[in-house]
Amino acid sequence: MKISSKGEYGLRALFDLAMHYGSRPRRSREIAEAQKVAEDYLNQLLIVLRKAGLIHSLRGPQGGHVLARPPHQITLYDALSELEGSLSPVEYSNDLREKSMVEVDEILNPIWDEVEQQIIATLKSTSLQALMERHHSLQAQVMYHI
Repeated sequence: MKISSKGEYGLRALFDLAMHYGSRPRRSREIAEAQKVAEDYLNQLLIVLRKAGLIHSLRGPQGGHVLARPPHQITLYDALSELEGSLSPVEYSNDLREKSMVEVDEILNPIWDEVEQQIIATLKSTSLQALMERHHSLQAQVMYHI
């Protein structure tokens, strides 16, 4: 499975919003600068995340973006399934194939299905809160070694 820039930058935006959960809304410019993402591209991703119900966008001078739910209730699967679409490790084709190819597919396809299910299980079990906890743990290790 390969995550595109859309998926990676969308997750970065959600991580940023999770890190600021409970405070004032974050402006696109702030997220873009903090996460090293082009603001125009980020705005496109924020629209996808808003339509998916993962964030709320508030207009006006005090506006910006906030998570629609607490960080522990938003998983990587929630985000990536919206940003990336299919999470399958292979693309199945309806092409007519030689008999030998069909036999190989019958052997391999269950493996790819199992890989996909493992990917989904991992993504569903990893919340934005878990990412924040990993971040805090890494920060504490760095501070301890200084």
